[in-house]
Amino acid sequence: MVKRNKAHIRKKREKLLRTALIMAIVMSMLSLAFVPLAMAATTTTISEVSDDAPIIGIDLGTTYSCVAACKDGNIEIIANDQGNRITPSYVAFSENGERLIGDSAKNQATTNPSNTIFDIKRLIGRRFADETVQSDRKLLPFKILGDSNGNPVVEVRQKNNDMRFTPEEISAMILQKMKSTAESYLGKEVKRAIVTVPAYFDDAQRQATKDAGAISGLVVERIINEPTAAAIAHGLGSINSKGEKNILVYDLGGGTFDVTLLSVEEGVFDVLSTSGDTHLGGEDFDQRIIKYFTKMLQKKSGVDISGDQRAIQKLRKEVERVKRALSSQNQARIEIEDLVNGVDLSETLTRARFEELNGDLFKKTLNPVKRVLKDANLSKEDVDEIVLVGGSTRIPKIQSMLSELFGGKKLSTGINPDEA
Repeated sequence: MVKRNKAHIRKKREKLLRTALIMAIVMSMLSLAFVPLAMAATTTTISEVSDDAPIIGIDLGTTYSCVAACKDGNIEIIANDQGNRITPSYVAFSENGERLIGDSAKNQATTNPSNTIFDIKRLIGRRFADETVQSDRKLLPFKILGDSNGNPVVEVRQKNNDMRFTPEEISAMILQKMKSTAESYLGKEVKRAIVTVPAYFDDAQRQATKDAGAISGLVVERIINEPTAAAIAHGLGSINSKGEKNILVYDLGGGTFDVTLLSVEEGVFDVLSTSGDTHLGGEDFDQRIIKYFTKMLQKKSGVDISGDQRAIQKLRKEVERVKRALSSQNQARIEIEDLVNGVDLSETLTRARFEELNGDLFKKTLNPVKRVLKDANLSKEDVDEIVLVGGSTRIPKIQSMLSELFGGKKLSTGINPDEA
């Protein structure tokens, strides 16, 4: 069942990126600030893109990233060297001097926690003094320090040397992985890219993302808002529909949350309002469960693992699996042999307890929904469709709360119903 959930999330992510890339390539090639959907929809083969100057689309996510490219007139989501279409946004530095990116980096996180960097998207474009950065310092297993300019940097140790990297540099390493994946598939060098970002990213975060692209050797032609791309994908089948329709996109991913309200009429989209939280997502739900089991273990066994990053990483990996399982079942077992000093962890987590632990965070996501309605001067009854994007929207409680807010309205849980 867990594998099915992963496949569902992967398909939604691929469809979103494929459509965003189609739209962005057309926009980039025609150098337009705005393109009616009808124009984009008739250009699905992207014949304007030169094979000699390929352009790729990258979804640079908090927890996972993926890349798409145009080959032989078709947009394809490209599998990495492990055969996976989504790549963990992880970078690790081993003691022997090797740098690992993606699956290999995540796979060794439990044995090398202080030198394995993840969730870097939560730091990019922020100041070291930011409250969210200070909060992350307490939760993440690697060192986060401030540089002379007041910006955050991460510190790792390799071959007895301490090295510091900016969030842009770490992000660039992930982008380089995406670039290399695309180049292997296309058989030629890639220099241009379109990158999707949360709609609620501010100017500093967007510029930092562009800077990461430059460091990676890519020219970032466009920065595309993720929720807008999702709405475009959702509306592709309604180009010929008459009358104005209001669509609300609720995008809850691993580390960021966006709500965008758009109007569409005859295939032309107009963004009415946007809100969200660039520091709220599935990772925060995981952290609540980690804290819960850490306290439980201390109470039952007298063992405190809060300062043991290897144990925390073992627990984090299992918690992620259990959380996904609870989207389709009422309870799940968490089993970790030798979590620390021969102590095992064997417990059951129910969906009800998971919802209780994260109830305030779930409710917190409704505030931006109300805000976009207020900013657009619309009522809940004025919303015609609600589109869910992001792996965390598979959580049943989130779906029920959102539907209830809109008087029981049915939610669109997949851009293509056949892939939901």
